[in-house]
Amino acid sequence: MRVTDEDDELRARVRAGDRDAFGSLYDAHARAVYNHGLRLTGDWSLAEDVMSETFLAAWRTRASLHPEGGSLGPWLLGIATHKAHNATRRLRRQRLFLSRQPAPPAVTDFAEESAGRIDDARRLAVVRDALSGLRSQDRDVLVLCVWSGLTYQECAEALGIPLGTVRSRLARARRRLDRLSAKNLEPHGPRGEVRKQAAFAAARSQEENR
Repeated sequence: MRVTDEDDELRARVRAGDRDAFGSLYDAHARAVYNHGLRLTGDWSLAEDVMSETFLAAWRTRASLHPEGGSLGPWLLGIATHKAHNATRRLRRQRLFLSRQPAPPAVTDFAEESAGRIDDARRLAVVRDALSGLRSQDRDVLVLCVWSGLTYQECAEALGIPLGTVRSRLARARRRLDRLSAKNLEPHGPRGEVRKQAAFAAARSQEENR
């Protein structure tokens, strides 16, 4: 993500409360924010909440933006990271509450899900299972650098941490994933055949190419 005059102009307009500029910001980054939320939460519905809450928080805190800095993508993904953690905590509390309630009467489910959506869910479950073996701060760095494509510097900006910390956390996450992928294979099924090691191969090349 290169700093451009257009980025700086959009940043200035957003800081000033220009609604058209904020609409452009949403159009440019909503999909990336949603995907980031999905990777961290593993839930489509929660990812939508994360996206909505991220842009709401961005609008409310726009005046705190630094006048210079180029693309607002890292700023938005930093907000989304915190919102995803909050959403995951809320979901855990809700599930704990529901687990203590009496079971509802059984209802036959006649809904049919497409094979493609089932396959997507399986693949996401594989990724989420591997990510759950990482410390949260290492997972955040991995997702931002590998899937969201942020540079180390942009990741540091998004999370508010030093550049060296980004490097060390990504290296630690890579080592941990190597150990996990050596023990765990993909879920069974004719279409969901993706090894965890293959799913995270980008992490290795990402770090080696820096």
